[in-house]
Amino acid sequence: MSAAEGPLVVGVDTSTQSTKALVVDAATGQVVAAGQAPHTVTTGLGRESDPRQWWDALCAALRQCGEPAHEAAAVSIGGQQHGLVTLDEHGEPVRAALLWNDVRSAPQARRLVEELGGPKVWAERTGSVPGASFTAAKWAWLAEHEPDAVRATRAVRLPHDYLTERLTGQGTTDRGDASGTGWWASGTEAYDEETLAHIGLDPALLPRVARPGEVVGTVRDSHELPFSKGTLVAPGTGDNAAAALGLGLRPGIPVLSLGTSGTVYAVSERRPTDPAGTVAGFADARGDWLPLACTLNCTLAVDRVAALLGLGREAVEPGGSVTLLPYLDGERTPNLPHASGVLHGLRHDTTAGQLLQAAYDGAVHALLGALDLVLDEDADRSTPLLLIGGGARGTAWQQTVRRLSGRPVQIPEAGELVALGAAAQAAGLLTGEDPAAVARRWNTAAGPVLAAVERDGATLDRITGVLSDAAPLLERETGTQ
Repeated sequence: MSAAEGPLVVGVDTSTQSTKALVVDAATGQVVAAGQAPHTVTTGLGRESDPRQWWDALCAALRQCGEPAHEAAAVSIGGQQHGLVTLDEHGEPVRAALLWNDVRSAPQARRLVEELGGPKVWAERTGSVPGASFTAAKWAWLAEHEPDAVRATRAVRLPHDYLTERLTGQGTTDRGDASGTGWWASGTEAYDEETLAHIGLDPALLPRVARPGEVVGTVRDSHELPFSKGTLVAPGTGDNAAAALGLGLRPGIPVLSLGTSGTVYAVSERRPTDPAGTVAGFADARGDWLPLACTLNCTLAVDRVAALLGLGREAVEPGGSVTLLPYLDGERTPNLPHASGVLHGLRHDTTAGQLLQAAYDGAVHALLGALDLVLDEDADRSTPLLLIGGGARGTAWQQTVRRLSGRPVQIPEAGELVALGAAAQAAGLLTGEDPAAVARRWNTAAGPVLAAVERDGATLDRITGVLSDAAPLLERETGTQ
């Protein structure tokens, strides 16, 4: 491996199932070392992880990076959004973190929307209409079901905040991740006192919101990480905002991310306010906005269908009229937290491969339905759709997105875009550059472009019809725990 041309930086992606660390040459974007370690997540409606596992995984991933990590001059953490981390007076977790895909807080989310003015008021105030994923709903659930845990809590953090604080000893967050809580007002770019009072959360328990480009501290001496004394720490951000940085995203360029969750987003210079709640009006990590729609069921749901059928994930077959809504974990877009999967149109001649293709179609349908909503009205609809995430390398995913979108699809060759975005943020501390400009200099979005094909409107219409007809079933609580 060639010697680095510039200073080294570390970018971290602490995701739902693992923590990944990259050591990157700030001058060229070359990845000089990498490491990864897993976490465990509970199953069922409740999805929880012990935050201490994230720290242990970060330590393990950085140890795998070896000496380059020790040489790094700056570090930044990108992390899964929305998760509720409650800490006691010693900075230790009061309980396991409630993760973004824990849907037990759906009733609390509905009540919050109703009690604080309705969807339009929420959209205008916070940029989003909160669902079960939002941290405010999770805090309300905790207060209702585990009041002792609330009483023991002395600090409330998001996942990336928790790791950043363990690095620096300072409680900080950033506008991108704070915008996914439901208690940060996008109009004022500050914590919303009315919301916090309503859910009984003392603002003194929350981290300070750092400015983009701010040095939030240096790595402390008193831990086992292989950093040098004085290593700079950037604010970090949520995973989607970090991936937007990692792509060097400019306004008007759409992104579709295929991972545990599916997301579609674009950078905008206009503050989003969608009262329908489909689009979350998140802030980005730079000072602009990141309107985003997210589904709970994406690659894991389709892989589960493949496993049930005894097929490999690429063993799809065209044809047939079967429809499969793979809402195995409830769903966020559309907002159906109690939903389960629905299969319609099964025939004697339906093949297993057609069933698997129907699962892909059902997963992509909701994301594409939100695509036009996250883009500004004057955006060029012929711009290639950037396809990222673990599923982006799969041929079946690529072809499904092409066929159902009717757009050209570009697949960036760079992997680990969340960690790369965090690394670009860390590099910006050293160079004074906009992190997105750093990523563009690294050419992270480069990759093959698959030409547009004719849009399969018939399949999209069929799925929309089944979704509409099945609404009473999808909205029904099943009682499954």
